[in-house]
Amino acid sequence: MIDAVATDPSTSSNEKPRRARRTRMTGAERRQQLLEIGRTLFAERGFEATSVEEIAAKAGVSKPVVYEHFGGKEGLYAVVVDREMRRLLDMVTSSLTAGHPRELCEQAAFALLDYIEEYTDGFRILVRDSPIPQSTGSFASLISDIATQVEDILGREFKRRGFDPKLAPLYAQALVGMVALTGQWWLDVRRPRKAEVAAHLVNLAWHGLDGLEAKPRLIGRRKS
Repeated sequence: MIDAVATDPSTSSNEKPRRARRTRMTGAERRQQLLEIGRTLFAERGFEATSVEEIAAKAGVSKPVVYEHFGGKEGLYAVVVDREMRRLLDMVTSSLTAGHPRELCEQAAFALLDYIEEYTDGFRILVRDSPIPQSTGSFASLISDIATQVEDILGREFKRRGFDPKLAPLYAQALVGMVALTGQWWLDVRRPRKAEVAAHLVNLAWHGLDGLEAKPRLIGRRKS
């Protein structure tokens, strides 16, 4: 038996069947599509090598549509960066739930490594130097935001151990910077496995803090 194909009754046997109409995207759907395309291209090629023409072509729209939603490539890039910064900061802050300071360090390390693994394109964009002078943020400012969360944890621990809590911001920047730079390296090599990387990071951080001197001294000749 031959399956029947539904055709428009008004169409004669000599005419080609009419094509089904494409479903038109809503404004919100189109904006999200452009953001995803831009995110992929910015991660692969960087800001300078990505053009509005290419973004529009991959979306199947004309260039004015990109300008209508974002005002241009700079606007699209700024929104992509802002979204990735908020995503990473939310992942780190929401992960800090433990009571013990060492486990909090583990949670923070895992949160950053989870982000790198799950949102690789976003991380590649964040670690690039922003080409826009008035960008919504930078990786350095993001690291500073995360360090602020860690600063409170270290401040309490310093106070408990009799150290100066005013130094907590310095140590928070050092610890978060260590994890972030290691994350950049791990982004490409992807070994050892994530849990092992987190364990080694916390090992260095925790045992470094465990043997911390209340008043560290320099042993070299230079004193200033």
